[in-house]
Amino acid sequence: MNTRNARPTDENMDISAVVFEMGQRAKAAAPALAMSSTEHRNLALKEAALALRDCVPEILAANARDLEGIQGGGKDDAFIDRLTLTNVRITDMANALDAIAGQDDPLGKVLASFQRPNGLNIERISVPIGVIAMIYESRPNVGSDAGGLCIKSGNAIILRGGSESLHSSRVIVDCLAIGLRAAGLPEDAVQLVDTRDREAVKLLLHSTDHVDLVIPRGGRGLVSLVQKEARVPTLLHLDGNNHTYVHESADIEKAVGIVQNAKMRRTGICGATECIVIDRQIAEQILPRIVVALEGCELRGDTQAQAIVPMMIAAKDADWDTEYLSSILSVKIVEGLQQGIAFVQAHSSGHTDAIIAEDLDSAKLFMNAIDSAVVMHNASTQFSDGGEFGMGAEIGIATGKMHARGPVGAEQLTSFKYFVHGTGQQRP
Repeated sequence: MNTRNARPTDENMDISAVVFEMGQRAKAAAPALAMSSTEHRNLALKEAALALRDCVPEILAANARDLEGIQGGGKDDAFIDRLTLTNVRITDMANALDAIAGQDDPLGKVLASFQRPNGLNIERISVPIGVIAMIYESRPNVGSDAGGLCIKSGNAIILRGGSESLHSSRVIVDCLAIGLRAAGLPEDAVQLVDTRDREAVKLLLHSTDHVDLVIPRGGRGLVSLVQKEARVPTLLHLDGNNHTYVHESADIEKAVGIVQNAKMRRTGICGATECIVIDRQIAEQILPRIVVALEGCELRGDTQAQAIVPMMIAAKDADWDTEYLSSILSVKIVEGLQQGIAFVQAHSSGHTDAIIAEDLDSAKLFMNAIDSAVVMHNASTQFSDGGEFGMGAEIGIATGKMHARGPVGAEQLTSFKYFVHGTGQQRP
């Protein structure tokens, strides 16, 4: 594949000048993308999807270089899984772009309209945010998802992926560029900060002249850095210390299957359950079956859980607040619904929590009480995903309460402005 630009090495790169120039180019590209037609943006997405499918060998080769680069680096299995691309995962990336293209245009929607007594007609209209900087770790498919969602929502985006995934990210962004070029849209609408230099992250966080919103997607270290350094508004994606609470009314068969999927389907994603909370009344019936279903998963329990499963490792206080992102699960036994709610509220990161219960009143009480972005009933926490919510993809799971919350798709990447129509009114 022909890349768009010659790529300087980190040794001869003035990273400050590079990030500044990228910001200027993104700022210049954003209005053209915002004013483009639905058809042109959808064409860019479809052509980018075709490019991903055509470039599978190049993407796999680049990903192999990334994986080779972390050999001997002490990375755990969950990290390697997040970094790894396969034919299926590349196909999923392309399908996500097609799904985004098939959605309604989030721009130009009349969100509200009303008429004032003086005859002024006022409309609230959805518009792009402008320039978004996406800072993410390890998972190269995030670049495709984020780029696709920004194209759909008319936002320019600057991507700064994890240094370990740089080779993969280069080819993926080149595929997005092919789509933009085919649709006659500015290629600078999607750019990659092509360096492993961590100074680039701070520079993006300080780019108040060019960047309108920063979205970090990674671990606590990245989020802490963003909270400390950001001068630009941020949309935080915090860690997923998610809970599945098994209420005493739970259907045993259903609960075992949900817990197994919620933890083990993919342990390294932010929607994975990290702690199960079980009512004492049902614990002796269900916990031994969960142990069997979670074969290969290390369980760390409190004293009551250990009394039921003596081989279980004793949980430490830190376990209740840990996002493992691996085959480790903590187990807490509680004395009923109120204690279960209190425990989840005390330790949840506000991402996704679930209750398994046949008693609908208890389920409703739990869902109303738990202050997380996503709360589920009788379903795996791994459904906390933009694709599963019908968004095609997501740019992250927002755990704050301002602007957007939960899976962030194209619609959540818009702002609004007011159109005021008059007939000559003058304010007295």
